[in-house]
Amino acid sequence: MTVLDRTAVTDSPILDVLAERWSTRVFDTETPIDEAALASALEAARWAPSANNTQPWRFLVTRRGSDAYAAVHASLRDFNKAWAGDASALVVAVAQTTTDDGSPIHFAQYDTGQAVAHFTVQAHANGLSTHQMGGFDRDAITAHFQLADGFVPLTAIAVGAHGVLANASDPIREREAAPRERRPVAESVLINA
Repeated sequence: MTVLDRTAVTDSPILDVLAERWSTRVFDTETPIDEAALASALEAARWAPSANNTQPWRFLVTRRGSDAYAAVHASLRDFNKAWAGDASALVVAVAQTTTDDGSPIHFAQYDTGQAVAHFTVQAHANGLSTHQMGGFDRDAITAHFQLADGFVPLTAIAVGAHGVLANASDPIREREAAPRERRPVAESVLINA
């Protein structure tokens, strides 16, 4: 297996687990999900901060070979569908955007994003690869899993063991080898007084 060194070149030191985490599109097609690592990733998500401790996130966790996995895979846009089906699990993060009485939970999407970030970092720390995808049919997920009003699918996440780069298509290999780039911190910080 050839795994590229994708460690981020940072301007200031950050935790290794953050610098080394990246979003692969190459997953092992045979290895089942490491259940202990997946459970730890979900536990990390559980402990993410949220406004007023509302914990407005939910996860649809599907494993390769299940009908639920097939439904999530079918909802993916064409490019994502081409590679994400190799992952051991497809997870959909869902934000609960209203309370049971219909009041808005204003920070639901933000807080769900924090839970997903905790999930991906913990998954990486435990040897799982992940890739978040915005390219999927949210209405299809809502309908198939009969999500209640106010529950909004935000992102789909491919999860599993890293695969063999040489087995990937040319477009995927090119994307995997592309330099990791981010704009400088100074361009993200609007005020630093």
